[in-house]
Amino acid sequence: MSENLFSLWVYLSTSPLTGLTATLIAYQIGLSCAKAANSHPLVNPVLVAIILLAAGITVAGIPYRQYFEGAQFIHFMLGTATVALAIPFVDRLKTLRAVWAPFSLAIIAGSLAGTLCAVLLAWLFGIDRTLILSLIPKSVTAPIAMGISERIGGLPALSAVFCILTGIIGAASGRLLFDALGIRSMLVRGLALGSASHGIGTARAYFVNQDAGAFAGLALAIHGVIAALVIPPLVLWATR
Repeated sequence: MSENLFSLWVYLSTSPLTGLTATLIAYQIGLSCAKAANSHPLVNPVLVAIILLAAGITVAGIPYRQYFEGAQFIHFMLGTATVALAIPFVDRLKTLRAVWAPFSLAIIAGSLAGTLCAVLLAWLFGIDRTLILSLIPKSVTAPIAMGISERIGGLPALSAVFCILTGIIGAASGRLLFDALGIRSMLVRGLALGSASHGIGTARAYFVNQDAGAFAGLALAIHGVIAALVIPPLVLWATR
């Protein structure tokens, strides 16, 4: 019996579907934990899933590349999900037209502030150049950030890690910061989360309020476009 179980484990550990199945199960556990914690911002489903998956593949001795062979389908769908964020925004076009100029300026200012602060702090602490380049697109949604990182000489995988950490921190601390600053507008909250915390922050905004989520999705998209067009030529020019 034990020999059959061992053979089954060997088969499952090498199957590409194992990574996909483990990812879905881990995220479902994360959702259950968030629900049990009454959706506390610190109990983020993505964070819980990451911890479970990291611990699981480490204990099982499964190389990350092998895990990703199965989980890459979810990675592919990430781009599609990002584009789909535009759908709820259609109903709010009238609101956007009234605030288009300040909305756009706020996204540009937030993008510059997030990038420059990260780079400046990294430089002051003497962090390696490659790590700094990987850190630059940290506030852009992961699929775009990885492409930017590769283009400017960073490490795409490391940029993805920075993106996830940025998103989790923003989603967890956003509400507390907004409340402390007295910011009640859902448009402003959504704009800030979408600009600074990309997909994870946007998901949190949608969970709290549909208007905040819609504007977070738009901010995420605009920020991604601006970053993809501006960051690579600017960094390549500055590092000549």
